[in-house]
Amino acid sequence: MKKIHYENIVEQVAEICKKSNYNLGEDVYSAFKLALQTEQSEIGKEVISQLIENADIAKAEQVPMCQDTGTAVFIVEVGQDCHIVGGSLVDAINEGVKKGYGEGYLRNSIIYNPLNRKNTGDNTPAIVHIDLVEGDNITIHMTAKGGGAENMSDLKMLKPSDGIEGVKKYILSIVKEAGPNACPPLVVGIGIGGNFERCAYLAKKSLFRPLGVRHEDPVVAELEEELMSEINRLGIGPQGMGGNTTALDVKVEVESCHIAALPVAVNLNCHASRHQTITLT
Repeated sequence: MKKIHYENIVEQVAEICKKSNYNLGEDVYSAFKLALQTEQSEIGKEVISQLIENADIAKAEQVPMCQDTGTAVFIVEVGQDCHIVGGSLVDAINEGVKKGYGEGYLRNSIIYNPLNRKNTGDNTPAIVHIDLVEGDNITIHMTAKGGGAENMSDLKMLKPSDGIEGVKKYILSIVKEAGPNACPPLVVGIGIGGNFERCAYLAKKSLFRPLGVRHEDPVVAELEEELMSEINRLGIGPQGMGGNTTALDVKVEVESCHIAALPVAVNLNCHASRHQTITLT
């Protein structure tokens, strides 16, 4: 059985916390460049140009691209044939977040309790989802999820009779209601199926997929394309200034559900779609 050391996880997590906030992914950067070519609004073009310049400055100077450096959210694929030596996986991730956010001068945004509002001072605890998979590696996917877009997200238990048209109508209503508050252009993550808590996770999970990569199911991929087209016809535009670039991409994840249910979750991500992946072997 392969051994993966606690301290290695700590160091690797600390690095991706900093990288995710400093270096905008090539998938998002390329989406900005494409949007600059297709945006019809002059003010929309100016906003996108500023977002590109902001990303360039952040990368060159190794500073955060946004003052909201986010909740540290992880999806971790743990190989069933590996063993963590020296401590627990979740403790190592939290220690890495504490180290990375401290060394990187990243804003601490996490509070102990939503009722007392006291800051933990180190951006922990992280939110960690663990999937047990085959193999002996650990793959860690991380996103720094901003609070503004998260606040405009939503979940609804639709009726099966609402059908696909009801699903689309609901999703469009959430994006329209969010307007400029979620800092568009957006990445729209959608979960359909599962149950109450599972569909919210599916929506979050969808945001980890690189921009421009469609769902492997052609029916779901077609839905992503259709929703993106409809969302970009809402006219909200970059930073809510108007235009045809309200969404950079739309991601949909679908799972089985109860015959009486049609759960749908919409998890919005702002233009700073920050994600990193590492594999510990």
